[in-house]
Amino acid sequence: MGLGVKSGCVVAVCQDAEHRFSKGPVEEIEIIAGFGVRGDAHAGERVKHLSRVRANPDQPNLRQVHLIQCELFEELAAGGFSIKPGDLGENITTTGLDLLTLGKDTLLRIGPSVVLSVTGLRNPCHQIDTFAPGLLAKVALKTKNGIVRKAGIMAIVLEGGTVRPSDTISAEPPDGSFIPLDRV
Repeated sequence: MGLGVKSGCVVAVCQDAEHRFSKGPVEEIEIIAGFGVRGDAHAGERVKHLSRVRANPDQPNLRQVHLIQCELFEELAAGGFSIKPGDLGENITTTGLDLLTLGKDTLLRIGPSVVLSVTGLRNPCHQIDTFAPGLLAKVALKTKNGIVRKAGIMAIVLEGGTVRPSDTISAEPPDGSFIPLDRV
């Protein structure tokens, strides 16, 4: 791997055809270029998240794939929360790669063929507290410098393929200046 490349592993993959908070773990997901996860309610060229659709249904979908690092689950467990893959609505749960430190437009290469481009941070909403009371304050920390979002990252699909648990995942920073992630 080249300079600046970081790597990890896929722990779980999840999808749900309905707009529900959590997604169910599956053996594999098929990811389609420019679209997202086949059979997932959030897949599409145009925005699919219900709050975004209400605001403007013609927006491009910058949230085709949602990724969370399982290290967050370990951190939350120390605070008394029992979270497992798919509970927070992610499509891909990872380990060994600090997703939150990646820059905008970082390429994520997963398994033999999938390439995602990171678009930004997931902006957690009040639904998290419906799932587990008090969880929002743990994944959207209010600090004197603003809100620190820990609920994963969002990406668009550049190249499709199948993703399974145990697939490798590598992150390649884009050429040019580092652009920190912001909410999308």
